[in-house]
Amino acid sequence: MPRVKVQRKSTSIDMTAMCDVAFLLLTFFILTAKPRTEDPVPVDIPAATTEIPIPDDNMLMLTVGQGKVFFSVDGNDIRKQTLIQMGDKYGIKFTPEQQEKFAGLPIFGVPLKQLGGFLDLDAEGRKAFQQSGIPHDTTDSNELSDWIREARRVDVSLYNKALRISIKGDNKEEYPTIKKLIGVLQKQEINKFALITTVKAETKK
Repeated sequence: MPRVKVQRKSTSIDMTAMCDVAFLLLTFFILTAKPRTEDPVPVDIPAATTEIPIPDDNMLMLTVGQGKVFFSVDGNDIRKQTLIQMGDKYGIKFTPEQQEKFAGLPIFGVPLKQLGGFLDLDAEGRKAFQQSGIPHDTTDSNELSDWIREARRVDVSLYNKALRISIKGDNKEEYPTIKKLIGVLQKQEINKFALITTVKAETKK
C-alpha cells in the first residue's frame, strides 16, 4: 500500500501586523500621556484611605508648601488668556513672547509685578529662581483671588465649563495657611473643591 505524503507547511508566523499594532499603541500612549509637573517646593501630601482619581483636564490646582501658594491651571489657551486679563486688571503689559512662555508654564508662584522678569529667564533660570508664592491675604483684591476668578471666567468664555478646583498641600503645612486659602475660595462662593492625597498604606498585622 503506498504511503500517503502529508504536505509540510511552514510553522513561521508573520508578526508584521502585530508589530505595527504594538508600535501604534506605544505611540498613542506616549503622545497622550500627561507629564508629571515638578512642584517648586517639596510637598509631602497627606495619606488617605480612599482613592478617587483626579480628572485629566479642566483642573485648577493650588499647591501649598512652606507657607507659599502656587497656581496651576490646565490648558495653554486658558493660561495665556488668563495672563492677558490679569495684565489688563493690574495695568501690566506682557509681550507676546512672555505670553507664549506663560502658556507653557505648568505652575508658578510669583507676584504679578515680578512675573515679567520671571518669564524673561530661560528654563534653567526659572527653575533656580526662588519663587515667593502668590500674595494671598484676606482682602477681596488679593492676587490669588484674582487669578482664580480670571481663570474661571476664561474657562467659561472658551469652553463654557466650570473649572474644578483642587488643593495640594504638605501634610506638615500649618493650618492658618490652608484656612486662609479656603477663605479665598469661599469669598468667590467656591465651597466644593478637592484635597489631593496619596493612598494610605495598610497597617501590618
